Amino acid sequence: MIPYGRHHIDEEDIQAVVDVLRSGVLTQGPVIEAFEQAVAEYVGAKYALAVSSGTAGLHLAALAAGVGPGVSLVTSPITFVASSNVALYAGGTPIFADIDPDTVNMSPHSLKEALVKNVNVRAVVPVHFAGLPCDMPAIKAAADEAGVMVIEDAAHALGAQYPDGSYVGCCTHSLMTVFSFHPVKAIAAGEGGMITTNDEVTYRKLLRLRSHGINKLDDSFQLPEQSQENGVRAPWYYEMQQLGYNYRVTDIQCGLALSQFKKLDKFIAWRRELVNKYNEAFAGLRHCCPAQVMGCDQSGHHLYVLRIDFDALGLSRGQLMQELKAQQIGSQVHYIPVPAQPYYRRLGFKPEDYPNAQNYYREALSIPLFYDLTDDQQKHVIGAIKTLLC
Repeated sequence: MIPYGRHHIDEEDIQAVVDVLRSGVLTQGPVIEAFEQAVAEYVGAKYALAVSSGTAGLHLAALAAGVGPGVSLVTSPITFVASSNVALYAGGTPIFADIDPDTVNMSPHSLKEALVKNVNVRAVVPVHFAGLPCDMPAIKAAADEAGVMVIEDAAHALGAQYPDGSYVGCCTHSLMTVFSFHPVKAIAAGEGGMITTNDEVTYRKLLRLRSHGINKLDDSFQLPEQSQENGVRAPWYYEMQQLGYNYRVTDIQCGLALSQFKKLDKFIAWRRELVNKYNEAFAGLRHCCPAQVMGCDQSGHHLYVLRIDFDALGLSRGQLMQELKAQQIGSQVHYIPVPAQPYYRRLGFKPEDYPNAQNYYREALSIPLFYDLTDDQQKHVIGAIKTLLC
């Protein structure tokens, strides 16, 4: 079976994990810091903080931005549920701004409308869907006008670039950016995530929140009289200064991620070649077109999504997926609109309020895209789809 996505692991990656296991330091050690520094330098951010997952990163970012009871967070309806769930984790309220049908990213126009209708928004979370960067200057301008913070959900977009050549994660247009290292992403850590920022105050907040709310770096003690013994600082003393979480990642995971990270540019270059071949092969097909036709040179190419007019085709999506499966080709749908999920419907959300997202969902199908996808496998995928869609 050719899956829609898969990680690539080589002997260097295996040896990197073995080296950590033999080092005697499995967590809270130097490999985590090395990975953080490597990512910060690559994307051009001052600070990077590794966490246990992309979801954990989004949660901490929402908390650091001040999302909480009585406060809202705006995100895209076409995303994994974590992007909006973090508002609920923080005690806040999720809001959705519809997508631009040409990019499947958050529409700046829809965002402006959402910000006008909702005066208690604290944060905007644009999602770089499939690795294609959002129109961040427009989103940042709308957020600034409303006085809200921007947190980029870049779970799909490590290695992606804005039109000016800067990397997603540099935080030129945001307070924070969050990446994911789930196995089907650009690089794998097993599980893991990263938050980048250029703001030192925010970085210090994130450090505390990542590890139980305990003071870090040179944060001053809130009970200084308890921190000393005979006028000398007690070496065992620490303070939990706020409610935090155990969102730490291990050196084992970061050993793998750091090894993978050294191959990131190679991974993305091959993904881009595969995407160009798909685009060329599917050009001119009836009832079918790529979901994202712009920005191919900037995207991180996490996914390749086709938009298919199943009604005109006379074949349902489920039937097409079964036909592909019979030919050993995996496929998937990214994503069911979050407002359509039962939990969100019970909160009062209606998927029909986001027509662009609904139209996209009716037509979306993700087909195989990953570093180890061979020329022969891709030709097989292309041939099968062309046959089924003709």
